[in-house]
Amino acid sequence: MRQVFPPRCVHAISSLALDFTHLRIRSLPLKELFADWKLVLAMGGAAIAAMAMIAYAFFRPAVNPEEEERKRRLHLNQIGRIAEGQIVELVERPPESREVRKGLFGASARPLKDMRPRHLVSYSYLISGVTYQTAQDITGLESQVRLERLVAGQPASIKYDASNPSDSILVADDWSGLR
Repeated sequence: MRQVFPPRCVHAISSLALDFTHLRIRSLPLKELFADWKLVLAMGGAAIAAMAMIAYAFFRPAVNPEEEERKRRLHLNQIGRIAEGQIVELVERPPESREVRKGLFGASARPLKDMRPRHLVSYSYLISGVTYQTAQDITGLESQVRLERLVAGQPASIKYDASNPSDSILVADDWSGLR
């Protein structure tokens, strides 16, 4: 007794049979695997790229934190929008230790060259109903700031990144939001 399936069922059953036939795993001998030069080229390129990324992770130059902060301030000074805020407090911290810390892949950030006490100004500002409170290290920017005139509650202008409002500055190399 032969079963008769409607045409749609036959198509579904045959597609199921095709789907399961390609799932068989067969091992290729090494000779057949390396016979295709395009595959060998792609595998070699991937291996070289992986080795280059690993070498970069181990031997990349250490990051200078002062230079990175200067670049961030410069970028925010160029693209930043201005908002009104206020000073929360001024904190003076002792300098960081000079020891080089080792990261997982070699040296991490270099220790700071400047061994003066660090001056942190904490400030808050409101953007679109959200209050942000952050701090900025103003060590090295003393020409822009009169530390003796900073008091909690003092109004200030803040420059922030419109795409990331939590990224902001109070003082830059050639701009100051302090009054």
